[in-house]
Amino acid sequence: MSVSATDAKNRFGQVLEEARKGPVFIEKAGRRHSVVLSVEHYEQLLRAAEPALDASAKRFYEQHKDWVDLCNELVEAHGVFGEEYRRW
Repeated sequence: MSVSATDAKNRFGQVLEEARKGPVFIEKAGRRHSVVLSVEHYEQLLRAAEPALDASAKRFYEQHKDWVDLCNELVEAHGVFGEEYRRW
């Protein structure tokens, strides 16, 4: 399903119900801008992408192992710079 941004705003409840059936594309100025998905579909996409992310992280670690290990040692020994100034 595809709706304009104005229609999506005016009929948001209906857009949410349609998203349970499948993706709803929101168009702005005649072009696709965003997509509304159900939580179930979103979680399914995350699960499908997880193995690729894990493989990418492993390749990065193998390629930069010495640097990553050094950074982890420094954080363990000294903490994160400026951590006391963070609000979160």
